[in-house]
Amino acid sequence: MNWQAISFDWNQVRAFLATAEEGSLSAAARALGQTQPTLSRQVAALEEELGVTLFERAGRAMSLTDAGRGLLDHVRVMADAATRISLSASGQSQAIEGKVVITATGNVATRQLPPIIKKIQAVAPNLRIDILPSNEVQDLTRREADISIRHARPEQPDLIAKLLFETSAHLYASEDYLERFGPLESIRDLERAVFIGLDRTPEMIAAMKEFGLNLKPEQFRFNSPSGHVLYELVAQGLGVSILGRDIESYSDRVRALFPEQLKIPIPVWLVTHRELHTSKRIRIVYDLLAAELPKHSFV
Repeated sequence: MNWQAISFDWNQVRAFLATAEEGSLSAAARALGQTQPTLSRQVAALEEELGVTLFERAGRAMSLTDAGRGLLDHVRVMADAATRISLSASGQSQAIEGKVVITATGNVATRQLPPIIKKIQAVAPNLRIDILPSNEVQDLTRREADISIRHARPEQPDLIAKLLFETSAHLYASEDYLERFGPLESIRDLERAVFIGLDRTPEMIAAMKEFGLNLKPEQFRFNSPSGHVLYELVAQGLGVSILGRDIESYSDRVRALFPEQLKIPIPVWLVTHRELHTSKRIRIVYDLLAAELPKHSFV
């Protein structure tokens, strides 16, 4: 091994990779929790050390040069190796202290996690817990989170998943909207309704077709990836949307339409990385979530 040939700093490499993947220095700085000038200096230092230009600057955007693209795959391999080292070290830690990042949908993060976090804090007061509300599936293999609460079983072999329970989703509307819409005698009547979409209109149209409901894209006049926004739009009488039935535990502003006929099963999985599952701080949070989530959910 020629140790003298390895002269660059890992922080510089990480700055390069974050900038390449995020698309700008400002976005990369936010992702790494650094200031933009610090990140810019790290990228510039790596370019100087390697003697190549890695990015072309076009305003705030950064695009990779040929040299940058040639380096990117190698840097990603380094990042994967660094992540595996971090996972392995975290898994060996037996201290009940430090940070645990939990990701869940906005509704679960807002309604169900806070009372459980209170219990976790009582049992392990030295833990710092970050809650990441997101409808996107975070990549646990890259340490985007330590524990994930998902509605789909993960396929990666390095992840451990536990099915906690199954709830359901239904179509909901407000009484105000239904009064204006008129009588609902069958599911097919909803083919005249205004719909509020989940930002994935084709998927929703396909799902409803399985129930004999034929919808058109032009019916989706409002869309949002946020469950909270969807609920408020429905509650304001703007249309019909799919919502998890747990809203019935805290709101009487909307009601389910044909709940027995239009029932979409929603499994709830608790997921962590196999390496992290041996960490005492991760395991205590994982086990408490597994025990408490079913108690705080509308099954």
